[in-house]
Amino acid sequence: MTAQHAEDPAELIPRPEMTFPALRAALARVASSRLAEFQADRDSAFTAATQHSSFQPIRMFQLKWATEIEIERRPGLAARYRAALDGANTLDRTDPRWREAMDACMAVRDEARAAVTGD
Repeated sequence: MTAQHAEDPAELIPRPEMTFPALRAALARVASSRLAEFQADRDSAFTAATQHSSFQPIRMFQLKWATEIEIERRPGLAARYRAALDGANTLDRTDPRWREAMDACMAVRDEARAAVTGD
């Protein structure tokens, strides 16, 4: 049982703080291929925050990426999300399994967001 746990840990890394440096460092460890997307989103959030004199775009950026990292840092959750996403992307929308796949995607995202926000 210990060997299996070592191969598939419940969490790859600890949950990061919701700061830019902590989120960026965590993303580099669990999904480094998305760093350019992270940077582009950060730039957009800062631009929107400046244009609207509001911190809301920055808060939304942090929540989005904390949620993405939460999914990726938990292998079981990431596997559930990928399986559901695969179904949502490959099934015809008239297939009842498509709705099930979409619901599963949303359930994973809701679970990850709740873990991040403490809700």
